[in-house]
Amino acid sequence: MRVDGMRESRAAPRIWDTDWLVLRGLARLLQEEARTHVRPGTLMVDLGCGDMPYADMMLQMKIDYRGADIGEGSFLKIDEQGRVPLADGAAGAVLSVQVLEHVRDLDAYCAEIRRLLRDDGVLLLSTHGTWLYHPHPEDHRRWTRTGLVVDLADRGLEVEEVHAIAGPLATTTLIRLTGFAFFLRRLPIIGAASASLLALLMNLRAQLEDRITPAQIRNDNACVFLVRARKAAI
Repeated sequence: MRVDGMRESRAAPRIWDTDWLVLRGLARLLQEEARTHVRPGTLMVDLGCGDMPYADMMLQMKIDYRGADIGEGSFLKIDEQGRVPLADGAAGAVLSVQVLEHVRDLDAYCAEIRRLLRDDGVLLLSTHGTWLYHPHPEDHRRWTRTGLVVDLADRGLEVEEVHAIAGPLATTTLIRLTGFAFFLRRLPIIGAASASLLALLMNLRAQLEDRITPAQIRNDNACVFLVRARKAAI
C-alpha cells in the first residue's frame, strides 16, 4: 500500500510541521491503544478515514484494517444514510480520528458505530477539545472532557479511558504558529523555509510548555482528546 506525503506526515509528523506536537502524541497513543486492546486479525473499520493515514500502522500490527468514507479510494463506501456495507457486529474495532467535530448528526454516526461493533468490540475515537474552525466540509463542535464522555454515553458508548493531547499553554502557541506559518508560506523564495524554521522553534516551545503544565489543567483543557470506549449494555 502506497503512503503519500500527507498520510505519512499525519502518522509520522516532522518537527518542522506546524501540528507536530499534536499529531505525534495522537499517533503514539493510537498505536499504544491498538496494540493493547485490538488483537491481530481483528477487523477494524476506520469510519471517515479520509486518505487513511493510520492504515500502515494498523496493518503492521496485523490488524485487518478497512477504511470507510463517502468519497472514492477507501475500502468501504459509506452510503447516503451513513451506513457502511458490512453486517451488524462485523467489526471488532472502530477507529474515528478527528471526524466527530465534522459530523452533523451525532445520533446517526454513533448509531453506526454501535451497529458495526461486536458486543466486545472497542472504539478508538479522537476529536478536538480546543482548536480553530476548520470545515472539511463542515465543522460543528468542540468538547470538554466531561462533555465528550456524556455525549458518547447518551448515544450508547461507554468511555473507558480519556487521553488528553496538548494542554492550553501549548495549544495557544500552536495556534499562533499556525497563523504565522500561513503568512510566511505566502512569501516568495524564503517563505517555506522560514515557516519550517519557525515551526521547529515553536514546537519545541510548545513541548516545554506542555511539560510544565499541571496534569489536571492539561487533562481538562486539551487540544485533542482520544477516548477508548465500548458499547454500553442496553
